[in-house]
Amino acid sequence: MSRPSFTRVLLKLSGESLAGEQGYGIDPHTINAIASEIRDVVNQGVQLALVIGGGNIFRGLAASSKGMDRASADYMGMLATMINSLAMQDALEKVGVATRVQSAIAMQEVAEPYIRRRAMRHLEKGRVVIFGAGTGNPYFTTDTAASLRAMEINAQVILKGTKVDGVYSSDPKKDPTAVRYSELTYIDVLNKGLQVMDATATSLCMDNKLPIIIFDLTTEGNIKKVISGETIGTIVQGE
Repeated sequence: MSRPSFTRVLLKLSGESLAGEQGYGIDPHTINAIASEIRDVVNQGVQLALVIGGGNIFRGLAASSKGMDRASADYMGMLATMINSLAMQDALEKVGVATRVQSAIAMQEVAEPYIRRRAMRHLEKGRVVIFGAGTGNPYFTTDTAASLRAMEINAQVILKGTKVDGVYSSDPKKDPTAVRYSELTYIDVLNKGLQVMDATATSLCMDNKLPIIIFDLTTEGNIKKVISGETIGTIVQGE
């Protein structure tokens, strides 16, 4: 069964995807390569919003497991996502893509506040909108923020860019017998505990029938391929 092509998408990137081979921080070559791919997609008339994690700088959950107050750790993680958002804005504008950063927590000197109608207007005008600071609340991941924002802007799909080419039954680096799925239902993901998105984000997508496509971001041209409907990665949707 062929997949549809999309005109309004939300692209979810992990913070680690910006770190490239160095494993920490922001690798200029990697972020510029992603920005160039996004430019090609936007030039085809696709409306694109972005949510970027902060794991390349600070991971709230890891810090709280070592004794830090969870809410404080999560707010620090939100600030890490803003650093990534501003870096991505800079990379996109260098390749000629009009970009706006909207933050879920107030920081008016560097970003607009998150206002749904304004975000949708930016998208209609061909600008890329980057949603920073997660949902603005502790205890929620950027996966949940991606699901929430995708629903709010009426995106047709969430594209989750990772370092592997889809969802596997187990870690393919550790288990040579791991099987890659081309299609899954939301219930499969929840029941099998597959590492697609966290349970809150997956449930939110299930309740609102929003498909998720997990694909390999590190292969050049994949963003354009997945948006144009090519069968790459793993699609998660209803029955």
